[in-house]
Amino acid sequence: MAYVTHSNTSILSAILDRITNFFAALGHSAAMSAAAESRFNRIEALNAKTDEELAAMNLRREDIAAYVFRDMMHL
Repeated sequence: MAYVTHSNTSILSAILDRITNFFAALGHSAAMSAAAESRFNRIEALNAKTDEELAAMNLRREDIAAYVFRDMMHL
């Protein structure tokens, strides 16, 4: 006689994995949003400066976006 047992741990494990993945994606999205907001605020702050203040920073107004995103742009 053979005995067969079914374990529900694989189903529970799959459900927990999906829940974990959901919250990990949510956390990643929140971090990306915060980073984007930080860059946007930096661009606004630089745009609020006068041309003389930007020149003192060796920065031209048309180069502000490239300056803020310089770590992402490999030029």
